[in-house]
Amino acid sequence: MTPEQPHLLAAETDYPRDFRGYGPNPPDPKWPGGAKLALSFVLNYEEGGENTILNGDAGSELYLHEVPGGSPILGERNRTVESQFDYGARAGVWRVLRAFAAHGFPLTVYGVGRALELNPDAARAFAAAGHEVASHAWRWIDYHAMDEATERAEIAACVATIERLCGSRPVGWYTGRISPNTRRLVAEHGGFLYDSDAYDDDLPHYVTAAGKPHLVVPYTLDNNDMKYAVPPGFGDPGGWERHVTDAFELLLAEGRAGAPKMMSVGLHCRLVGRPGRAAALQRFLARVAREKDVWVCRRADIARHWWAVHPPAA
Repeated sequence: MTPEQPHLLAAETDYPRDFRGYGPNPPDPKWPGGAKLALSFVLNYEEGGENTILNGDAGSELYLHEVPGGSPILGERNRTVESQFDYGARAGVWRVLRAFAAHGFPLTVYGVGRALELNPDAARAFAAAGHEVASHAWRWIDYHAMDEATERAEIAACVATIERLCGSRPVGWYTGRISPNTRRLVAEHGGFLYDSDAYDDDLPHYVTAAGKPHLVVPYTLDNNDMKYAVPPGFGDPGGWERHVTDAFELLLAEGRAGAPKMMSVGLHCRLVGRPGRAAALQRFLARVAREKDVWVCRRADIARHWWAVHPPAA
């Protein structure tokens, strides 16, 4: 792009990012039943997949627990950190599942393969309740520097573990801390309807991966309880509740004005599963339940709808 061509957008250049997207007039998603908003709740099941020498790592986990930061304990277990993750598996997950069962709302579970392997009761409970279990990588770690062969093998291991424990193979993928190869490797593995390793839109969209159309169902890091555990974040449950309620009401208003969107809400068993935060989640679920033109759905449902109603251009 030259100084004489400031009007050119990314889609008209070879710059590898798309700033244009759908532009000022996004498509009508035509959600089922004429819904004005597609609302996707995601429960991240990661407990046991985090950094610990028990998993062969150099040290303990630093990320997304009640006392973030500091330095890892190297070569030894950090039982204080481990027990915070254990809470999510022992208590938090069941509290969250009860809250959603009370309203009959479906979830997408981002399941870390190693975490599900360590707690098959949770994996079976997700499947029995009709929730979608999508792949959240084999481990809950940063994949950025992982070599391609190892990452490819871990994708296969996660898929096989979910299929064995839940009775069907996953059709969605989310790593979070991706490598430069992740999307291509997921597409090459095959069998996926979508991945969610993007935060770039309020609607699904297609990209090219492994030489073919690949659907992205964007995720969120702002409508997310992870911000209880990172600065700057939510200092109290009321802040999280206000944020997700404001997002919900604005997107619903936009939908009713003629531009329906989707909304994601990210949850973690060890964070929102704590009683004080679970109360805010319950209030938000009750708020959602009062609206009749909201489609509360799994991400696989969104993906299937998008492939059928908005297929990729030739």
